[in-house]
Amino acid sequence: MITVTQEAARQIRESARQGNAEGLPLRIAAQREDDGAIHYAMGFADDEHEEDLHFNSEGVEILVSPLSLHLLDNTIIDFVELDSGEKNFIFKNPNDPHYRPASG
Repeated sequence: MITVTQEAARQIRESARQGNAEGLPLRIAAQREDDGAIHYAMGFADDEHEEDLHFNSEGVEILVSPLSLHLLDNTIIDFVELDSGEKNFIFKNPNDPHYRPASG
């Protein structure tokens, strides 16, 4: 299961609106790097493959290939303000050895 926070969903919908991609699902992909970390990619998909897995979180339709699913299981996608003051998408992924949950 992949979860999108409310803030991330708002930003995804706004990005779709700005990019004339409203109504298109969000494709999320993951690949394991040599050091074990996970590299993420996401974008609006104007094509779907028969083997794609479909999820819906906070009203966002998500597509994931079966090859990426095991790397993304239980991932939370959030849109947060980082130290620089900029907001960015982050992947809170317990499958990534470099991920450290926030304490508190």
